[in-house]
Amino acid sequence: MASFSQWVAAARLRTLPMAIAPVVVGSAAAAELDSFHAGKALLALIVALALQIGVNYSNDYSDGIRGTDDQRVGPFRLTGSGAAAPVTVRNMAFAFYGLAAVAGLALTVWSQAWWLMIIGVASIVAAWFYTGGKKPYGYLGLGEVFVFVFFGLVAVLGTTYTQAGEISGLAVTGAVGTGLVSTALLMANNVRDIPTDTEAGKKTLAVRLGDTKARWSYPIMLAVAIGVPLLYAQEHPWLWLMLILLVASVRPSLIMLEAEERGELIPVLKMTGLFGILYAIVFTLGVVL
Repeated sequence: MASFSQWVAAARLRTLPMAIAPVVVGSAAAAELDSFHAGKALLALIVALALQIGVNYSNDYSDGIRGTDDQRVGPFRLTGSGAAAPVTVRNMAFAFYGLAAVAGLALTVWSQAWWLMIIGVASIVAAWFYTGGKKPYGYLGLGEVFVFVFFGLVAVLGTTYTQAGEISGLAVTGAVGTGLVSTALLMANNVRDIPTDTEAGKKTLAVRLGDTKARWSYPIMLAVAIGVPLLYAQEHPWLWLMLILLVASVRPSLIMLEAEERGELIPVLKMTGLFGILYAIVFTLGVVL
């Protein structure tokens, strides 16, 4: 039986900033529209965190039963290590999806945006079929696309809309930037796993691009994420603070480009998660100051 600490490790806390950041950015955009609402922001945060943990357990389960994690370099996995029965891990994923659904329903009722129920169902389906089902899209190189859409566009714009009843151009730039940071984190994870994924037949975008191009995509995505909000710097001059993030992007980018051993890429996940939180904070400061 897996210990509590092993369950926590498998939840992959280093990825949770990617669930927090879009809610912060979306709330900042709502504040710019004079419509920030703490209660609705909290519900959106519960939805995002539950989905992120759910998809982490889903990946643990689905990759584990396929044998993709048999020779894993990265973080601990419950199913692949045999620490927990696959069905238990799957049920834990479903429990967090259920929590996300309940919080999402409450947010929908509160905001009276009933069409969000469709988005909520789509989010849960996308989370499961990333590595689940007979033809998981994560094995086809589409994982980064869905991460950009759901942890960027959907999460940020959904947060803004439930509070403000509308979205703005500034919210769109924040959504694009946040989505790119989340995509960069996934790319860092998949670059590390190129050898084992190739052997297992998991054709992630990193595998399809090849090692060199996949590594270079990481700093490019971070640079674009930093630059996009500057389109509104004339209206919000404090957004020029986003350029500070270029400094924060140097170290993880250098590791991505220069690391020779796959294990050396593991710290990039934590660095990217922290970068995502810093991105949300600086974006918020740039909007509200």
